[in-house]
Amino acid sequence: MKITILGAGAWGTALAIPLARKHQVVLWGRNAQAMQAASEQRENSLYLPGFPLPPELAVSSDFDAAVRHVCDAPADSLLIAASSVSGLRELAGHLRAYAIPNLVWLCKGLEEGTRLLPHQVVQEVLGSGVAAGVLSGPSFAQEVARGLPCALTIAGADAALCDRVVAAVHGNNIRIYSSDDLVGVEIGGAVKNILAIATGVADGLQLGLNARAALITRGLAEITRLGVALGGRAETFMGLSGVGDLILTCTGDLSRNRRVGLGLAQNKKLDVIVAELGHVAEGVRCAQAVRALAREKGIEMPITDAVAAALFDGVSVQDMVARLLARDPREESLQLSRPRSHAGTGDSPNLT
Repeated sequence: MKITILGAGAWGTALAIPLARKHQVVLWGRNAQAMQAASEQRENSLYLPGFPLPPELAVSSDFDAAVRHVCDAPADSLLIAASSVSGLRELAGHLRAYAIPNLVWLCKGLEEGTRLLPHQVVQEVLGSGVAAGVLSGPSFAQEVARGLPCALTIAGADAALCDRVVAAVHGNNIRIYSSDDLVGVEIGGAVKNILAIATGVADGLQLGLNARAALITRGLAEITRLGVALGGRAETFMGLSGVGDLILTCTGDLSRNRRVGLGLAQNKKLDVIVAELGHVAEGVRCAQAVRALAREKGIEMPITDAVAAALFDGVSVQDMVARLLARDPREESLQLSRPRSHAGTGDSPNLT
């Protein structure tokens, strides 16, 4: 299969490494100097240092050639967008000049300003004629690049696209499951980053494992409430792209968003924390958008509110914790609509 990955950050590069061993893969990045260095040194030293690139992997900064690599074989190809949510609209705009056969994105979050999910951004830019979906789930780039086991979910309305992604990516140490709950999978991937910031704050303040467990559990309730209100299915949030991704991001030391919370607990300024990361932490960008969306829909999301207040409203992390502990439990109730039947296949019955 011919595969092009647009975006040579850590995650795009990590996914390209195993895929290049069995497919014709082009990894595109906009930084021509960095791409030339990666091609010559066989390592993406800028975003994923220490992991050799397979000799079969083509690395390029030529956007036209990279896209045409998959357009020339539409029946046996896959186009993967590995940009951040903030860069997805611009990237999709560049693709309008091509007859792309399909599009899968890896980003997690909501677009700032519009508060749109990634699939809504793609549809707004490219229309509904392109088979499209999201590949999501618990996945640290460094572990995928190292070849450690990983399980992900491809979600989309087009069953043929989902089958193509499973055929392309599933194998060796990567397992791929399929779902048609695009909204649920995207909400799970977006909100878990915000909750990882909250967990990082709790860990940084040494509030204990009990507090961490409570945040993860009540965080899952927040994800589910919002997701169901937007049309997702409750059972989706009990699978890989829900509780699975939530646990990983809240507890793993490789989590950028958790590290943001740890930095806040040390009273560091947000711009300093982000600069030290050197990578995008999607939970920062997403917090305000999710808070606004939840308020618009009348959804109780106290942890998300607290994180956004600490990030953008000048509220100290100590006050953030105090506000959460002082809440009357009766203010918050889990109101879920009856789950609809599940048409996809999950990592366990009806779970994706």
